[in-house]
Amino acid sequence: MQVLNFPTYPFRIKNRKNKSYIFDIIRKKFVQIQAEEWVRQHLVWFLIHEKKYPKSLINVEKKILVNGLTKRVDVVVFNKDGSIYLLVECKAPEIKITQQTFDQIARYNLSLNAQLLMVTNGLTHYYCVVDKAAENYAFLESIPDYIP
Repeated sequence: MQVLNFPTYPFRIKNRKNKSYIFDIIRKKFVQIQAEEWVRQHLVWFLIHEKKYPKSLINVEKKILVNGLTKRVDVVVFNKDGSIYLLVECKAPEIKITQQTFDQIARYNLSLNAQLLMVTNGLTHYYCVVDKAAENYAFLESIPDYIP
């Protein structure tokens, strides 16, 4: 698999019937490795091991309702009170991050009200803090470490 702009992690990978699977430590199961999943798994490990977010506050591939349609959010990090702290959209490394990508996560955030947004293709990462009152977001250099 492609080397990403994340640290190297000791993933559990297995092969079965000419397909590779990676163990998702949040969903507690093996999932087929595809480009976007490779990015998502790196991100999850990054949040847990580098930024110290508890696994118990992270949800992967969460289904949400946006304008009456069921959508899937790649990664959600909750606050202890159940509100959403961080919303992440993962793309495959070959997918360029564009305004359309930001529009997608912004639409999702209309119903979720996350404090922070992140968009990554594994090579490039963008972090934003949301100002709901001003209806805009400001870019950050990095995502904050978890504060208990």
